[in-house]
Amino acid sequence: MYASGLFFLIFVPSFVLSQKTTAVHHCPSSCGGSGLSVQFPFRLNQSRCGYPRFDLSCNSQRQTILTLPLSGSFVVQNIDYAAQAIYLNDGGNCLPSRLLNFKLDGSPFRAPSRKNFTLVNCSSDAVLAARAAMPTLLEIQCMSGGDYTVMSVQSQFYGGHGSHACDEIGTVSVPLMWQFTSDLHEDVRLAWREPDCKSCLARGGTCGLRNGSGLEIACTNVPSTGLPRSAKYGIIIGLGIPALLCLIGLGGYVCGLISTYIRRRHRREETNTDFPTVIVVPRSFAMMGLDGPTIESYPKTLLSASRRLPKPSDNTCPICLCEYQPEEVLRTIPECDHYFHADCIDEWLKMNATCPLCRNTPDESTLVTPSVASRSSSLPSTST
Repeated sequence: MYASGLFFLIFVPSFVLSQKTTAVHHCPSSCGGSGLSVQFPFRLNQSRCGYPRFDLSCNSQRQTILTLPLSGSFVVQNIDYAAQAIYLNDGGNCLPSRLLNFKLDGSPFRAPSRKNFTLVNCSSDAVLAARAAMPTLLEIQCMSGGDYTVMSVQSQFYGGHGSHACDEIGTVSVPLMWQFTSDLHEDVRLAWREPDCKSCLARGGTCGLRNGSGLEIACTNVPSTGLPRSAKYGIIIGLGIPALLCLIGLGGYVCGLISTYIRRRHRREETNTDFPTVIVVPRSFAMMGLDGPTIESYPKTLLSASRRLPKPSDNTCPICLCEYQPEEVLRTIPECDHYFHADCIDEWLKMNATCPLCRNTPDESTLVTPSVASRSSSLPSTST
């Protein structure tokens, strides 16, 4: 039993560890300029290491570029893989102009937080009046010229009033980096839901495509915080099977003891039914018994440790129905050769002259009949 447990404890972990681990393809790389690391789900130059539609490229300035299907190319400022967010800006340093037609259709990205801005074009003479009416107006220099100024204001503060020399350009919905952002020059923050690698990265693992193809992802290289899973399985199996066998053996042993006890009890009951029922003679009946010297003349036997008797079946006292034990004194009635506890048969013979088993009278000449003796003494003596 213990050998089998040792076998499982040694063999199973090695067997599990020997199984082939599912390959996860990931190709960390970068354009080399900003030092931005390109990891899964992104991929550079259509490599097979990333997820579909997460394509990045490098420009001549070694900047990392993301191209959106309907909005064009943007410079990637940062990628937060744990939060699954990417931060973009305009390579031409005029992000507000790019936001006028900014759309995410056809891309895997979404804008988790947006804020609406209104853009106005004011003549040089109307700038001061517009700022007096709306102090929150901010100038956009990259869109302004010599005789006009383009400014932005949060739409919730724009009421359409101001100088007649200011024309409303339009309203843009901006994916903000911060909810309280008021400047359109700050980075645009986009996020993605699929593929979801948050839990894998939170555990310190590496997320990638399973077997390098398809859309199924897997998490590998998770730091171990204790015993490997295969070792735990091996310990459970190696210790569980011997414990189970021990329980089965213990259960069988207990069942055997119970069965033996029931058989012995049943056998004892059957043996006790073979003995005649001891009838207690009422006090109103005349009692006949033997005298003390006669009883003491019957032979005694001191049982040894083996408790052997001439009749092996006589192992129970018919009077008290208890089994004979070593060092006990037995008395035998010579005429029938029946054994009894000396104390039990002595008391019996004082009241009954017959054997409790066979009802034979041992010796009628030794009987003491109290009723007869009293009747003889009461008779009057006759003179000759």
